[in-house]
Amino acid sequence: MAGPHRALADTRNAVESAFRDAGVDAGSRVLLAVSGGSDSMALAQAALFVASRAGVLAASMTVDHGWRPDSLKEARATRDRLAGLGADPALVVTLDCDARRGAGGPEAASRAARYAALARAARTLGGEPAGSRPPATVLLGHTADDQAETVLLGLARGSGARSIAGMPAASTVPGAPDVPVLRPFLGLRRSLLREALASEGVGWVEDPTNGPDSPVRAADGTPLRRAAVRHHSLPALEEDLGPGVVEALARTAALLRADTEALDSIAREHATRLGSELDVDGLRSLPQAVRTRILRSAAIAAGARPGELTSWHIIRLDGLVASRRSGACLHLPGVGVELSAGRVIFDSAGARRRKEGRGRA
Repeated sequence: MAGPHRALADTRNAVESAFRDAGVDAGSRVLLAVSGGSDSMALAQAALFVASRAGVLAASMTVDHGWRPDSLKEARATRDRLAGLGADPALVVTLDCDARRGAGGPEAASRAARYAALARAARTLGGEPAGSRPPATVLLGHTADDQAETVLLGLARGSGARSIAGMPAASTVPGAPDVPVLRPFLGLRRSLLREALASEGVGWVEDPTNGPDSPVRAADGTPLRRAAVRHHSLPALEEDLGPGVVEALARTAALLRADTEALDSIAREHATRLGSELDVDGLRSLPQAVRTRILRSAAIAAGARPGELTSWHIIRLDGLVASRRSGACLHLPGVGVELSAGRVIFDSAGARRRKEGRGRA
């Protein structure tokens, strides 16, 4: 008896491996994030098959962003298809207009709202009362193509190794550190996922908002950055440099992520030794790559907004430490910083007071 199509076997093996590495086994709960596009439908196709045989309880969520008149109808059709494949429950969530507005433009605002909705659903699936069981593990369908796009976008922003390291295969939902996330397909190409879908006659939705001519635009009115990279930048690189660019970029991300995680671990050890009141001389004795990680983590812990805290802010913060000038101050998004008596002092209340003062002026 012939086995499954090669592409289908590859997707199932990727999910099985992700489950095994994360300890997802019989009785565990997972939540599949499924837009209806090819990547997420292939995730549902493979994950629901693997889950049913492993005794894993699998639900799904489809988010309607409200970009187009037919988007809710498509989301509900995707939900019905997922229910037919075995997702229980199969959910649809519609974002309101306010959830699509933000300083980073509609793409970033929608992503943040989508992750927040996934986190809420994962906690609910974990059981009531809240905390009686761990939240469900969220599965995302990001591919090697998405990883390559992320690396290029990070390079363009000049955001440093953390951004160029791309997306981790296992992490947590942004803004919800209690909700685990798995990305089983980071090593697989989108074309292979579409082969897997075709092998079983599973269709998908082509969302026009993912195209370069989408009516949905970035904050400055230009095409959405990821769509531009997907449809213009990556094809141009493959034409000029030859095939294998996507795989090479994804491999670069994996190598950088290993280095970044090692540096993060070293930074945590030094941060524990330095204590909550960061000693300026102790910080200055550390390599810059370790020191800046400690400063970034301390700023976020004190109330700095991670989504607005850029490499430029961290460079300025590091410069403040290097100056050793008692009384020197710096304002970061959501928190103020001051050097006092040889210590780095973070003050979120001070940052709020300065902002309110500017508003009254």
